[in-house]
Amino acid sequence: MYIVSACLVGVNCKYNGDNNKESRILDYLKDKSYVPICPEQLGGLTTPRNPVEIVGDKFLDAKGTEFTKQFKKGAEESLKIVKLMDTIDGIILKEGSPSCGVNKIYDGTFTNQKINGMGCTAKLLTDNNYQVFSEKELLEKIE
Repeated sequence: MYIVSACLVGVNCKYNGDNNKESRILDYLKDKSYVPICPEQLGGLTTPRNPVEIVGDKFLDAKGTEFTKQFKKGAEESLKIVKLMDTIDGIILKEGSPSCGVNKIYDGTFTNQKINGMGCTAKLLTDNNYQVFSEKELLEKIE
């Protein structure tokens, strides 16, 4: 069983109401079982919503509205789903996301700049001994 960021398989759950559909990820998963998750929706955020970045230890939109509680709840709900699975063959998350970023996240300035870091869901899963991959890492591995 794979867990995958829902936006990567075409679910319109991205902050702007769109998705990050990646046909090569769908090709890879075509003969595999997988569960799509969107930690931000699991945390109670609506779609569409204002983009959020990690600023210090808070999750804020550009206006300064805080969404830390929702992001933390979404990470916890995602972990609950992962723990329900008998076997996890892989967890594929969307790079750059404040929830799902595995290696890179936006820097908190809302200037489209990325820095090294993990989103809260990726970190919680890693802290619980699950191995997570970004879609970029998976694509490099399979190509």
